[in-house]
Amino acid sequence: MRLPHQQRFPWNLDWNLLRMFMVVVEQRGISKAADFLGLKQPTVSAALKRLELSTGRTLIIRKPNEFTITRAGQVLYTECATIFGSISQLPALMDVDNTDLRGHLSIAITSYVISDHFDDFLNRFSKAHPNVTYSFTVSESDEVETAISQNRASCGICLLSKAPKNLDTMVLYREYFGLYCGARHPLFNVADIEPKELEGEPFVAFQTEAEGGPLEAIAHLRARLGLANTWRGVSSSLNEIRRMIMANIGIGALPVHVAQQDVIAGHIRQLPPYEDLPMVNIYLISNPARRQSEADAVFLTALAKELSAIDIAERTYGPEPTPS
Repeated sequence: MRLPHQQRFPWNLDWNLLRMFMVVVEQRGISKAADFLGLKQPTVSAALKRLELSTGRTLIIRKPNEFTITRAGQVLYTECATIFGSISQLPALMDVDNTDLRGHLSIAITSYVISDHFDDFLNRFSKAHPNVTYSFTVSESDEVETAISQNRASCGICLLSKAPKNLDTMVLYREYFGLYCGARHPLFNVADIEPKELEGEPFVAFQTEAEGGPLEAIAHLRARLGLANTWRGVSSSLNEIRRMIMANIGIGALPVHVAQQDVIAGHIRQLPPYEDLPMVNIYLISNPARRQSEADAVFLTALAKELSAIDIAERTYGPEPTPS
C-alpha cells in the first residue's frame, strides 16, 4: 500500500538539504553559505531549489539586493535548528560505556564573562572529571539565548532583556558598570572631575543599551549626566568598546571589575559618578526540553548547587567607589 504524502515525506527527503538550508539562512545568502560550506554557489542554489520542490513551498525570496525568508522558510529553519541540536547531542548521549564520567560540554557565552566563582567551579569540575571535554562559543547575548532555545549547546551565559518563557535561568553573578575615558581624553589627568564636566561629551555604546535591552540602565545614566544625544561609536563586543574608549572616540561604560586591570595599568580612568551605578545580572541559562547527556546533567546540577550555596552578594562584583 502506498503511503500518504506526509508519511512518505521523511523517507524521500534528502536530509543533507536541511543542513544546507540552515547554513543559507544563518549566513544570510547563497554565496556566503557556499563559502562557509566550501562548495560552489550553483551547488547550493540547486540544493535550495530541490528542497523547495520537496516541501512544495517557497522558502527564500531571492532577488537582487534582497534576501527574505518566507513564513514557511522560518518554520522550517526553526525545526532544522532543533534537529541539528538533537543530532549534535548523539555522541555525548552514547558515551556511556565507561564508569568515569565522559562527554562533551558545549557552552555558548557572551564576551568578557569574568567570574572567579565560575572559574573556580570549572577548575574543580575538570579535575574531578578529566575525561569531559569543553567548547566555548562566543556570541552576542541574543544569539546565546537562541542557541539554547534550539538545543545547540549544553548551557549559555549571557545578558537577558527578560526571562525567556521556555528556559531555566539562574543569576551566575552581578556586575556594576562605570563610565570611563582613555588616557588620550582631556579629563584623564584632571585632579577632581565634577559630573557636570561630562555634559555634551561624545560616547560609545553597546548595542544592547537600546530601550528594552539588558543594558538600558547605562543609557539612563548617560541621559542623567547629559552626555551627547547620540553615540559616536557602537559595538556588541566589550573588547571593541574598550578599544574605542582608549582611542578617545568617546566615553564608554565597562563592568567595574573587568576595567580594573586597565585602570591600574593607566590605560583608562573611571569617571563620576562612583556610586549608584547601573547593576546588571549575568545569567546561566539552560533548556529543560533538552535531552541531557550525563555530562550535561552532572555539570548543570553541580553548578546550580554550588551557586545556590553562595549568597548573591558574594557573587556581585564591584563597584570600586574610589576614583583614580
